[in-house]
Amino acid sequence: MEPILIYGFPSGSSMGLVAAFEHVGQPYRLCRVDMLTEMKNDAYARINGRQETPALITDEGKALTETLAIAAWLEARDTERRISFDPRSPQADRMHQMMAFVNTGFTAAFTPLWAAFEMEGAEQETLTVLRQFGRNAVKERHGKLEAMIGDTAFLAGDRLTLADTTLIGVARWAEFHEVLDVSAYPKLAALRRRIEAEPAVRYAQAIEDGETPAGSGACLGQVPLADVIRRFGA
Repeated sequence: MEPILIYGFPSGSSMGLVAAFEHVGQPYRLCRVDMLTEMKNDAYARINGRQETPALITDEGKALTETLAIAAWLEARDTERRISFDPRSPQADRMHQMMAFVNTGFTAAFTPLWAAFEMEGAEQETLTVLRQFGRNAVKERHGKLEAMIGDTAFLAGDRLTLADTTLIGVARWAEFHEVLDVSAYPKLAALRRRIEAEPAVRYAQAIEDGETPAGSGACLGQVPLADVIRRFGA
């Protein structure tokens, strides 16, 4: 069977993994999850007990969760090295380093902002503290990433890799939460423009927006969430 990538909207970090699967070009399917209404329940927990996206149903019908685990699964099968490098190369080390930074400190910096966004009935003072803490953390992590960006076109070299797709689904949260002016980080802003111009990333963004772009033909269609849970839920 083809693997099924379960991706979330709106503004899910999993958009980058959709782009990664599309760029690799091997057959896959997608499953769309509304993170605001379809994820926080016992049914979805049968796929991912933490009730989060992304998740992957592998070609062996097993559920795999966490962004870096899914990226590693895809990297191991990227035999043409369309989105990765030889695992013993310096480029692979650089790619893994950037992926780890983005998936830990950079992504975690937004946690207080998401907490404030999702918190119902909270006192204004609590929301103010969360937003200020999150704003400061996001600015600090943006500064760190700006300093880490080298002189290559993309994070790990001169072509799109898993480091870039890991970043792009998360980087747009700065605009979503309106916490900073991205132009204050010129290297990151230019990098994002290059990543967003890639056909696989444009395809992933259109998919997230509910459109039906043609793409490369590697995606064999969408599977309803209820079917995924029924077939593969533990």
